[in-house]
Amino acid sequence: MRDNPILGSNKSNVNDPCHNRARIAGQHRRVIVRMMAPVRQNGSAGGPAAGPERPIASNHPDQAKSGAAGPGTERQADFGRVLKRVLLFLAVLGPGQIVMMADTDVGSIVTAAQSGARWGYELLPLQILLIPVLFIVQELTVRLGIFTGKGHGELIREHYGKGWGWVSVGGLAISILGAVVTEFSGIAGVGELMGVPRAISLTLAAGFLLLLVWAGSYRRVELIAFALGLFETAFLWVALVSHHHTEWLAQGFRLSPWRAADYRYLVAANIGAVIMPWMIFFQQSAIVDKRLGREHLHHARWDTAIGSVLTQLVMMAVMVTTAALGLHHGRRSLETVGQISRALTPVLGANIGRLVFSLGILGAALVAIIVTALAAAWGIGEMTGYKHSLEYHPREAPWFYGVYAAAVVGSAILVDRAPDLIALNLAIEVMNALLLPLVLGFLILLAARAMAQPHRLRGAYLWIVTAVCLATSSLGIYCALSGIKW
Repeated sequence: MRDNPILGSNKSNVNDPCHNRARIAGQHRRVIVRMMAPVRQNGSAGGPAAGPERPIASNHPDQAKSGAAGPGTERQADFGRVLKRVLLFLAVLGPGQIVMMADTDVGSIVTAAQSGARWGYELLPLQILLIPVLFIVQELTVRLGIFTGKGHGELIREHYGKGWGWVSVGGLAISILGAVVTEFSGIAGVGELMGVPRAISLTLAAGFLLLLVWAGSYRRVELIAFALGLFETAFLWVALVSHHHTEWLAQGFRLSPWRAADYRYLVAANIGAVIMPWMIFFQQSAIVDKRLGREHLHHARWDTAIGSVLTQLVMMAVMVTTAALGLHHGRRSLETVGQISRALTPVLGANIGRLVFSLGILGAALVAIIVTALAAAWGIGEMTGYKHSLEYHPREAPWFYGVYAAAVVGSAILVDRAPDLIALNLAIEVMNALLLPLVLGFLILLAARAMAQPHRLRGAYLWIVTAVCLATSSLGIYCALSGIKW
């Protein structure tokens, strides 16, 4: 088993629900103390670590006799405490950011671009309303992962039997298949935009994704995925330099053309593009694989909250950019990566615009494939019982890495043999909206049952979460079924 670079070496089974949280917390504190050593009073990196309540000794003789600390020493102590909290947050940071970056995948970008091009700013309020919904849903996975030490599929199997477990994993597999296919279609589209043959771009992407996971620990995969996801901020830049009309933007918050079937269909697609089944499986399993404990709950929540805001900002950036262009050039549907590129980047010029757009799409696609394929490997592993952790070497967990490879290679081959699949993006996001009752239903049931009593979802907050999830699922289903052109 690979060592965890945050918490040190661990030769025990990371999937054991009874793994020693106290030992992990102690290892974590020792790592933080070593990182903070240079800020101690005497400037030495060695020596025993002082506890948080121990006063820092003063070199001044009078202060040494009285035991009082001077102002400079107090400032050092305050700085040390702040630095410790920052380092702890950075150590916990990861699962929430990665899953939210993957949330803004190629399908989500296409959906947002279509929404802005077709309906202007009318769907912008929905994106804002979905921010707290997204946080509420993913925060429950944080709690379940930390307080049970088990993945989502494993908990469903334990509490509701293998039958319901396979039903849940079946829905996950359908969602992941659609997601990975759309990500590779985006990569192929960017390659063709740059003059690279589809077979070459898909082969390079699949090879990179396989090598990344097979050769890296969880922490390495997390860091590279985070770096890839940063390319999505290119869409924020495009939105900032675009020309917007504040009067039309304000009007978008007042008008909602619910009578139009096309509008309702895009409402369902936007809901499915923000809340996806594989996000729940991935974040809960990632928290278990990273071995976060209850002392990390506060920082893990902030990790999720920040990610929820950032992913929606990217969606809104794409939407307002295509909406602004639609006001000048007429509202129309965008069916290919090339059309979306031309719609998003004219203000940057042809060459720079194409480069910025390509980096944004590639970053979104690659991080989403990593997340969705790993979610499949974790979810199926939790149902079958095979070893499912990135801390294992591929020789120790062949089925885990085999499922990941099958998802990556199979989807790449499908996209290589099929025509342009960008047109399927909206349908796949609508399918995600139709799966929400199953996914959110199990999430709420587990949050109210699987954890110890003090940490369960209960009381008024239980009813609030239930009402929010029920309203979101109902809206998605109604808009999907009424918006489909039968």
